[in-house]
Amino acid sequence: MEAHIVRPSSIPVDRRARRAKSDGIDAELLLRTLLAWFRGEPRVCSMVPIPNEADEDERRCIREREELVADRISLVNRIAAVLATLGVRDYNPLRRDRRARLGALHTALGDPLPPHAHARILRILDRLDLVCAQITELERGRDAVLEKAAPDRAEKMIQQLVGLRGIGVQSATVLVREAFVREFANGKRLGSYAGLTPTPFSSGAAEREQGIGKAGNRRLRTVMIELAWLWQRYQPGSALVGWFRERVSGTGRRMRKVMVVAMARRLLIALWQFATQGVVPEGAVMKPTY
Repeated sequence: MEAHIVRPSSIPVDRRARRAKSDGIDAELLLRTLLAWFRGEPRVCSMVPIPNEADEDERRCIREREELVADRISLVNRIAAVLATLGVRDYNPLRRDRRARLGALHTALGDPLPPHAHARILRILDRLDLVCAQITELERGRDAVLEKAAPDRAEKMIQQLVGLRGIGVQSATVLVREAFVREFANGKRLGSYAGLTPTPFSSGAAEREQGIGKAGNRRLRTVMIELAWLWQRYQPGSALVGWFRERVSGTGRRMRKVMVVAMARRLLIALWQFATQGVVPEGAVMKPTY
């Protein structure tokens, strides 16, 4: 059995007037498009590359960690909300002595915590302990990739990326597991997959830029925006940072936020070429090896 996934937005349709739309018409259009693609007609549609099943399974760990971190934030905020109603401040539920400090807390009137509020916070702390333990377990497995003597292709790319200053193991793992294990024909398609490509509007009389599409992988897009800011701190001598500073010199904060998206797209392509082809980004510095 041979499977093909057609990208729906790549199928050309007649936009000169309103057209009938139904499942039968869409199926017929899809069938004609697929037959034309098999005949070898150019630009009739584009196919979505089918990812490897093992690579898809490897993404579950980083996505589960993201969910657990969100759960941890929610539990911490829930404890803070309970204590705020009692006038209690300066309590950090993530400290190791959180249970000992809980018994020493007093309300704004100087009284001990009410019994039901105290019991509720203890139950939330039980759930918080479980979440923190699961996050630690996932991070231990994530960091073990760096110590492997015989890594596979994806693990080798993670080890390469961690060697660059400004990139940690979490960012490198997200980049590889979410994007670099897939096959991309060029950097433009990689930027489109991340949702970092512009969406211009042109009606003939008016032309304007509508910003990035945000239709791609949001996890990859988020980590690239973070790396674009970190790259300026840890790689000040790279060519990308020089390109960015040349264009934002003399501008305001808003233009810096706009241009950092363009820098994130360029940085993503540079890191992809470094991980897959070994091309070091121009002016980038590696971490010292001991």
